[in-house]
Amino acid sequence: MKFALPSLFIVLLSTSLSAILVPACAQAPNERSLHIKKATGKIVLDGILDEEDWQVAQVAGNFWQQFPYDTSAAVQQSEARMTFDDEFLYVSFVVYQPRKYAVQSLRRDFPQGGGTDLIFINLDTFRDKQNAFHFAVNPYGVQREGLIANGDNITNDWDNKWYTQVTNYDDRWIVESSIPFKTLRYKVTEGTNIWNVNFFRNNLSINERSSWSHMPRGFRGNNIAFTSPLIWDTPPPQPAGNISLIPYASLNSNRDYLNERPGSTRPGIGLDAKIAITTGLNLDLTINPDFAQAEVDRQVTNLSRFELFFPERRQFFLENSDLFAGFGVGGVVSSSTGGSGGGGGGGGNSVVTPFFSRRIGIARDTVSGNNVIIPILGGARLSGKVTNRLRVGLLSMQTAHKEGVQASANYSVLSVQQRVFSRSTIGIIMASKQDFDSKRDQPLFSSGFNRVIGLDYNLASRDGRLNGKIFAHKSFTPQNPDDALAMAALFEYSSPRLSFTAGASRIGSGYNVNQIGFVPRNDIWRSNPQLEYSFFPKNPRFNSIVNSWGFGFDSDIRVQASTGRLTDWDFSPVQFFVRFVDNSLFRFTPLRTDYTYLFDRSFDPSNRGNKPLPRGSEYRYRSTRFSYQSNPAKLFSVILMGRIGEYFNGNITSLSSSWMYRYQPYANLSVDFNYNNINLPEKQGYADTQLILVGPRLDLTFSKSVFLTTVVQYNNQINNINLNTRFQWRFKPVSDFFVVYTDNYFASYPDHPYNLGWMNSKNRALVVKLTYWLNV
Repeated sequence: MKFALPSLFIVLLSTSLSAILVPACAQAPNERSLHIKKATGKIVLDGILDEEDWQVAQVAGNFWQQFPYDTSAAVQQSEARMTFDDEFLYVSFVVYQPRKYAVQSLRRDFPQGGGTDLIFINLDTFRDKQNAFHFAVNPYGVQREGLIANGDNITNDWDNKWYTQVTNYDDRWIVESSIPFKTLRYKVTEGTNIWNVNFFRNNLSINERSSWSHMPRGFRGNNIAFTSPLIWDTPPPQPAGNISLIPYASLNSNRDYLNERPGSTRPGIGLDAKIAITTGLNLDLTINPDFAQAEVDRQVTNLSRFELFFPERRQFFLENSDLFAGFGVGGVVSSSTGGSGGGGGGGGNSVVTPFFSRRIGIARDTVSGNNVIIPILGGARLSGKVTNRLRVGLLSMQTAHKEGVQASANYSVLSVQQRVFSRSTIGIIMASKQDFDSKRDQPLFSSGFNRVIGLDYNLASRDGRLNGKIFAHKSFTPQNPDDALAMAALFEYSSPRLSFTAGASRIGSGYNVNQIGFVPRNDIWRSNPQLEYSFFPKNPRFNSIVNSWGFGFDSDIRVQASTGRLTDWDFSPVQFFVRFVDNSLFRFTPLRTDYTYLFDRSFDPSNRGNKPLPRGSEYRYRSTRFSYQSNPAKLFSVILMGRIGEYFNGNITSLSSSWMYRYQPYANLSVDFNYNNINLPEKQGYADTQLILVGPRLDLTFSKSVFLTTVVQYNNQINNINLNTRFQWRFKPVSDFFVVYTDNYFASYPDHPYNLGWMNSKNRALVVKLTYWLNV
């Protein structure tokens, strides 16, 4: 099947280029403003607000409702006030709500997702409406801080000290917080200083979200496009220098039964440092970093022919990661049922990025096929703002030599982003991995390297409705192949009623960033238009139950670039959804059609080593799919996803679910379950397969400083049972004591008749680690 490629890329490119002019003419939302005055007396952090400075501070009240509606005042109101002195920025809230709270846990940096009553402030100190500081508090005084980048993408892995006291009453709860100015990045200008600010509240007791600066429903609460001026009646203090040292000491004991290696115990020490170079630039240093306390990866059932994308979880690489990982095409792992990786053997996931930090310190053993930890000797990261419109990021990491796996290597990446128009940016990225030969008679630099250079344009309209990306990247390797280019033109429009995504991307056959970036497959053209339209019922009998309903379509087309041969496509001509007032959501796809041509290699649809489908064969298969997410505010909630229908030359029945119960605020118990029943023609020699993945998780928060998390994952596709238990004691702000135990077992022992020791363990490890934050 040949696929004609008219000037699709040129059409989409010109469409995106024409959209560049939209930010200049789009109207900003209606703005409020808030004046902030310097405190004349001492602010005592007690959650009472009885100081005179709070009494005279301007009140940011009359919050707008953002969900379930966006045209009226919030039913349960909130008030925010701000003041400051020479050391701290003070923020207070009066949150009107009966003493009935929904709180997931007492753990600091509680997750995003809307399952917790909270109120937060977003501070856009440089007024670019793209980057901001985020500080959130729940009714029990648990804090969450983060950094917002690219308009509305937030990471909670930015840690800093700030202080909060909460007082609870029968009809309200009061928050009083102090944020040290040295934790913020800003510039003091002559004349009037103005920042951007917004306050946002999640109120699960009545399933209401509200915002001080008006924000249409359908947008994330962290969207910086919807902020209003914070006007300083007197200038804030000049930014002070900030140097923090975070030393650690650890003890690591492990044993590898699978490779019959004796147990070993080794101590470790290391140091991280955070240095404020200027008012906008930060320097982070690390020596002998240790990431043993990082959260374990969630396993997935892999039904894809290509590599799956797993997110970075190591804190050093997560802070300001948008400067390095924001190039290329971001995305999530495509899923046939929500718990299975890949689109049923089709195109795989949509992430294409020239720099992927998980390549650093993690390599694959070519003999066993398992991931191997490569020691990181040290590194540095310089990131932040040079001017109000210019951001830079420079990262360099050095890894050690690992015998038989990887030579010593340096990973470096430079990114520069220049803001244009109101919120758009033009960026350049250069990334490199350089191997070093460990042999004395060889030159210092070996022939092993992987490099990439790229140019990105990120479109963001002033009102937040239109976003897009155009990029072109070129890779460099010792083989210097032809067609080493990757390019794309993509854009999306989002409004309360209509959301639309369109674009095209092309990955050349010689584009190779496998050692430093992430590209699941090469030599393809891809286009994946999507559309969704929402209706908001006005009949009182319905709108008291249903917030919105609608329909849409979804498609994804992949063509081999070198031949023009269609290799994969899927198409759902109509998808229905209903979003209820209680935040539950139901989606139904009556018919999805998939097509797969195995152009490059044979493929076992179960990925378990059964008889593969032959290379050169093609398949068209249809299925019905659904998903349901219940109200996350309830103590018991569930997510269900299902699929039934054809699968290559057979059939499949899939069910994925997540069952969650919380004994708030002390315990969260969840169980993830993924089941795939694959039936292929037995008369042709193919085997039926049942793939089961079960992952119970228990998260205990004994207090605001003591936590225990245990995760068990049974995965018969990779014949593994994983146990991970992590104890954390936060004995001082941002200072922790960890005990982490990890064990991996065979799920089916008879297939592996080795002498593996007690309980058929593959390997196990115990780590004890102490970190301490010092402000110099």
